[in-house]
Amino acid sequence: MLGELHSALEVDALHAAKVERIARQLAGRPTDRPVSLRKQAPPHQVPKAHDLRRHDDKIDISDLTSIIEIDPVTRTCTAESGVMFCDLVAATLRHGLVPIVVPELKTITIGGAVSGCSIESMSYKYGGFHDTCLEYEVITARGQVLTCTPENQNSLVFQMIHGSFGTLGILSKLKFRLVPAKPFVRVEYEKHETLAEYRAAIMRHYQTKDVDFMDGIIHSPREYVLSVGQFVDSAPYTSRYDWLKIYYQSTQTLTEDYLETEHYLFRYDRGVTNVHPKSWIGRLLLGKVMHSGTMLRAADKLHFLLDDDKPDITLDVFVPMSKVEEFLAWYEREVGHFPLWCVPYKRVHDYEWIDERFYAGMEDELFLDLAIYGMKQTDETNYHKLMEDKLRELGGIKTLIAHNYYSETEFWQTFNKPNYDKVKAITDPHNLFRDLYTKTCRAAMGRED
Repeated sequence: MLGELHSALEVDALHAAKVERIARQLAGRPTDRPVSLRKQAPPHQVPKAHDLRRHDDKIDISDLTSIIEIDPVTRTCTAESGVMFCDLVAATLRHGLVPIVVPELKTITIGGAVSGCSIESMSYKYGGFHDTCLEYEVITARGQVLTCTPENQNSLVFQMIHGSFGTLGILSKLKFRLVPAKPFVRVEYEKHETLAEYRAAIMRHYQTKDVDFMDGIIHSPREYVLSVGQFVDSAPYTSRYDWLKIYYQSTQTLTEDYLETEHYLFRYDRGVTNVHPKSWIGRLLLGKVMHSGTMLRAADKLHFLLDDDKPDITLDVFVPMSKVEEFLAWYEREVGHFPLWCVPYKRVHDYEWIDERFYAGMEDELFLDLAIYGMKQTDETNYHKLMEDKLRELGGIKTLIAHNYYSETEFWQTFNKPNYDKVKAITDPHNLFRDLYTKTCRAAMGRED
C-alpha cells in the first residue's frame, strides 16, 4: 500500500511539473502574436493548404501523454490530454473496461476528442466523448490552472471547452467514465431498401437500447445497412480490417461478423469510406503502414500539394432525426455522393456552446451524423457552403474540422457567442489562442484576421 501511495504521489508530481513548464511557456508572451500547440499525435483536422497556424509560435505540450489512474471500482480514468485512444483502449482493456465513446482513429487524443467533438457507435446511448467526462484541468493563457467540473465555480468553462478547438485554454488533464467490456464484439448487418425503414430501425434500437453499438453505411439511396453490435465472451472466428480488407465494404456483403473488441473500436482506422490505398495491390504493399496516423502526418507535411480552390469534401453533418428524410432527399438531388457513414447521436442536453436560438422549438433528442468523406468537387459549386446553408435551414450543424465558409454573422447564429465571450474573458482575455471563428473559419483557411 505504501508503495502504491508513493507511486501515486510521483505520478502527481510529474504531472504538476509538466503543467508548471507549460505555464512558464505562456508567461510573458507578447499578446499580439497567436500561438498554437505542438503535440505528439498528428493533427486531426482536415488538412488545409494554407493553414496559418503552421507558422505560429508553439507551446510544447508533447509530453502530456500519461495515463494517471484507472479505477476499476468507480469505472473512471484520469489521464493527460495527449493520450491517444489506441494506448488508452489497450490500458483499460486490461481491466475489462473501455472508454464509453472511442473515436474511429487510433491516434485521436482524449483532449482532441473533447475539443473537436468526437462521437462513435455508442453515441446513440451516451452522446459524445465529452458527455462521459467528469472533470477537466485547464491551463489558461496567463498560466493559471483551473479545475473544472459541471458543478463547481468553473462549470461554464467545463461546458464550453467542448467544441472549442483549443481556443479557450490548454486542456491538460481529464477524468472520464469507463464501461465494462468483453473480449469480442458480434456485429449484425440489418439491410434496408428504403430510408423510412432505415430510420424506423434506428429509432427502434434507440428506444429499446437493446444493442451496445449502432452505426451504419448508406451505400446508395436504395441500399441502407445498419450495423448493430454486442459485446460477447467468445467468437467462432474473428475478422480484422487493418490491412487488406475494407470494413465499410464488408457491411454490404456480410450478415454478421466477429471482431476482437480493440479491432472493432478501430475498424475504420484505415479510412471510413475513403480508404487508402484504394487498390488491393496497393494495400498489399503499403496497407500495413498507411494507417490514419501516417496519412494525416503526410497530408500535413505535403499541404502545399492540396487543392485550395476546390478541396475534397471531408465533413460530418448532424441532422435532427425528424429532418433526415428531407435532408437526404435534398442531398441526393443536389450532391449525390455515396457511400455515407451514419452515426446516431444522442443530444444529452442543450449544450452551452450552441446558441439558444438553435434549440428553439427543437424536439429531437436524437441526431444522425452523416459523414461525407472523399467527395471530389468538380464543378463551380462550393459544396461546403451549400451544406452550411442547408443545415442552418433545417436546424442541423456541421463539425468545424472541415473547410468552413461561414460569415461571422452566420457562424454566431449557431454557436453561443455570449457564453463563449464569458469564458474567453477568464481563460484567454488577450486572444492568444485566437477566437473560435477566427481560428476555424479564417486562419485555418489561410485568411488573415
